[in-house]
Amino acid sequence: MKFGIEVVPFGDYSDPRPVVELAQAAEETGWEALWIWDHMHFPYGTGDPWITLAAVAAVTQKIKLVTGVAPLPRYRPHLLARMLTGLDLLSQRRVIFGTGLGIAPDFVPFGEPGDDRTRAEMLEEGMDLLTGLWSGEEISHKGQYFTAEAVRLSPSPIQKPHIPIWIGGESKAAMRRAARWDGWMIGTINENSEVINPPAKIAAQVETIRQYRHVKMPLDVAIDGGSIPGEKSLAKEYADAGATWWFECLFGLRGTHEELLKRIREGPPE
Repeated sequence: MKFGIEVVPFGDYSDPRPVVELAQAAEETGWEALWIWDHMHFPYGTGDPWITLAAVAAVTQKIKLVTGVAPLPRYRPHLLARMLTGLDLLSQRRVIFGTGLGIAPDFVPFGEPGDDRTRAEMLEEGMDLLTGLWSGEEISHKGQYFTAEAVRLSPSPIQKPHIPIWIGGESKAAMRRAARWDGWMIGTINENSEVINPPAKIAAQVETIRQYRHVKMPLDVAIDGGSIPGEKSLAKEYADAGATWWFECLFGLRGTHEELLKRIREGPPE
């Protein structure tokens, strides 16, 4: 199992600067990735994941940079392709694109689709267009939601055949999508740090994804959680359930910035 940190960019963490401080401390103490949320409409203040990840990329050397979950239906695929390519170049192949449907309250206030089915259709169509745009080849696409006419985007990402894609969500449809791509990401705790998706449930869901999967490439399974220094048993239980990544979840209700920095500096639960 690999270990990263997950930052909920609400409140104080809507400012990129303390998130950068967490990421630098994480890299110094053996954590391997930063997963940051992408929301638009929460009352506590929401940070921009792209600005934050770019800032982190500029001051770190090794940690992976993960969006989770950046809902593709919010974005125009060609702009998203360019943005992620730029981040891949800046970070030198450290980007993982975590994506999914998003949630209706993030869309409806802006006049965007609140219907899950519509956003699912946009996601499916948009993913094929996105990876086509990353190919460096000339492509054309005319779909229900997106169009591209004889276009070739340059440069393309360093990572081949494409930037790794992790799918978020626990519906059967989300698990089918995860089986098609490179990984699955799911939360296991609530805002009170209580476990809501125990290892046994994750094990069953991983088995479902594997049944849908028809490619031989390894599948990443990223879960979040909360641990205390020296506590290894829970992370091991999730590893035994099929998780390949543990992300230590950091958010305002868990403690002050100084307390969360201290937790990170104490190292992963391995």
